[in-house]
Amino acid sequence: MMDPQDFIRLSIGSLGIRIPMAASKPMKGATHATSTSIYCCQIRLRGFPIQTAQIPLISSSEPNPDPQNNPIIFYLGKSDVKALMASSCFHTSQPFLEVVVFLGRKKGSNCSVTSKKQQLGTFKVEVSPEWGEGKPPLIHNGWIEIGKQKQLGGRQGPELHLRVKLDSDPRYVFLFEDETMLSPQIVQVHGSIKQPVFSCKFSRERRACQLDPLGTYWSNSNDDETQDIEQRRERKGWKVMIHDLSGSAAAAAFQCNTAFVASSGFDRSLASKPWCWLIVPWPRPPAGSVRSSWHPDGAVSKAWREAWLPQTPVCLRLFLLPEGQEGGVLVSEVLVSAGKGGEFLIDMDRQAPAGTPVHCPPGTTVEETGGFVMSCRVQGEGKRSKPVVQLAMRHVMCVEDAAIFMALAGAVDLSIEACRPFTKKMKKGIRSSLLS
Repeated sequence: MMDPQDFIRLSIGSLGIRIPMAASKPMKGATHATSTSIYCCQIRLRGFPIQTAQIPLISSSEPNPDPQNNPIIFYLGKSDVKALMASSCFHTSQPFLEVVVFLGRKKGSNCSVTSKKQQLGTFKVEVSPEWGEGKPPLIHNGWIEIGKQKQLGGRQGPELHLRVKLDSDPRYVFLFEDETMLSPQIVQVHGSIKQPVFSCKFSRERRACQLDPLGTYWSNSNDDETQDIEQRRERKGWKVMIHDLSGSAAAAAFQCNTAFVASSGFDRSLASKPWCWLIVPWPRPPAGSVRSSWHPDGAVSKAWREAWLPQTPVCLRLFLLPEGQEGGVLVSEVLVSAGKGGEFLIDMDRQAPAGTPVHCPPGTTVEETGGFVMSCRVQGEGKRSKPVVQLAMRHVMCVEDAAIFMALAGAVDLSIEACRPFTKKMKKGIRSSLLS
């Protein structure tokens, strides 16, 4: 494979706020905390969605906040930094990372800000071209006063603690050159250069091949006479094989339930009858081989329509299957628009389900295997989807590691189409190729 593309991970964490005693006395026109209010912040970076986080109140006697507590993350490529710097030509100032602190109200697990009068202060740091190279690695770490001196009558204002850090996070970028169902070539992208790395072979079979060691996982049940035969054949017995340039199979995704059918009383699948894939390295790696911790013994991906309304999203879940352990470990749960498409993501900083452990090989930590792992951007149902996949370099130790993520990406792409209502027909051309 070619060299990875440069990305940086911008993290804003170790958040805390403390109110000096002199500033905590009530004053006319000042806003103060109540039993139903919380401190929160909006983190703004031009061109990126605003992110919101709650800030814990720290007393003077308490230690500084934990550096590892739920950081807010932005991922930037060199092109993103260049775009930030170029856009500053149309503004009166250079681009900034801004942390705007508010006194808000509790709204579930989030913050609600209803008035600008609730704003307590702002921390700003200027974006520089060196950010594209991950420099400086530590932008800020410690306490800084943010309160409005004028509003507080010249007294000391609130103090914000935060840690702003840049980390290099290089990625491999891959592109399916056509729809997964059309068995496309998969290329690695670096700037304007495209290098073939894999081929994708999609097929559907009525029954499992007797030579297939995973045949028991898919498509060997009797026909369901209550289902229209053409619709059954569209969504039964699907599999995706990923081959390297030599033609050798490197990974696979198999439909691992007996048939994909609509939930009772509906024309689509709900959570009770999800579309399931078994995703495995192919062939299985020999015992003791060095592989990414994200491929312990394969994975299971589940997909379904979240509700019965026409434009409801597709819910995608991914479970790892740690070797020697019962059951699976949930590592990702994402909603993707059925109509517009979206991004399937594995990012342990942003979305690790509460209380869910991450499988790590002996001698490693969650921090070493966490962070961004993989993203896959797909189009909505009925659209010409060419999945774009990004992989964190640290999770790719060999070509086979990348191949299993390609199989997962193919499964994600096919799941969007498979979860469409059963009353809708498949795209012209693909339908005929499947039924031939």
